[in-house]
Amino acid sequence: MTAVRYVDLTSPQLAAAFGGFAGMPDVFATAYLVALVEDTCIEALAPYVEAHERTVGTHVDVSHRAATPVGMRVTAEVELTAIEGRRLRFQVECRDEREVIGAGTHERAVVDATRFLAGALAKRG
Repeated sequence: MTAVRYVDLTSPQLAAAFGGFAGMPDVFATAYLVALVEDTCIEALAPYVEAHERTVGTHVDVSHRAATPVGMRVTAEVELTAIEGRRLRFQVECRDEREVIGAGTHERAVVDATRFLAGALAKRG
């Protein structure tokens, strides 16, 4: 599956939540590259996931090799390469209009949404 996004999500926009990003170059942020990969995988899996299930990211190993300026189109292409029970592994590649800007692997797990959230909330005690 391939997803397309025009770059308007840049590093300085992350500064509201993470102050270290203030003053960073106005280019497509690595955090958004990872989000694009995750979103593309979620969309690719949507037809196969039951109504009570969700997929959650469990591992990201993606390089961000090249900067992409505002306004340029970015694509993420993901391919499901392994299924091990509830664990899913994807090969991923991201490109802008000129070159490959990132590549690697991403893993997700299929979870029961209600049980997953209950387990997370149980951490509060």
